[in-house]
Amino acid sequence: MTQPGPTCGHCGQALTEPHPRCEQMLALEPPRFCTHCGRRMKVQVTPREWAATCVEHGTLSG
Repeated sequence: MTQPGPTCGHCGQALTEPHPRCEQMLALEPPRFCTHCGRRMKVQVTPREWAATCVEHGTLSG
């Protein structure tokens, strides 16, 4: 199920208010949910980088 509006990349919930704990976690690990639609993403982590792919919005990397 997709959520309207921007969503949190860590928990997938709508960003109607700040998520300080999620922001801390996203500084340490890749996003697990698409920030555009809230879908769970396929995440691949290697020792040097990560890539997260949403079926609707493509790939993010870091």
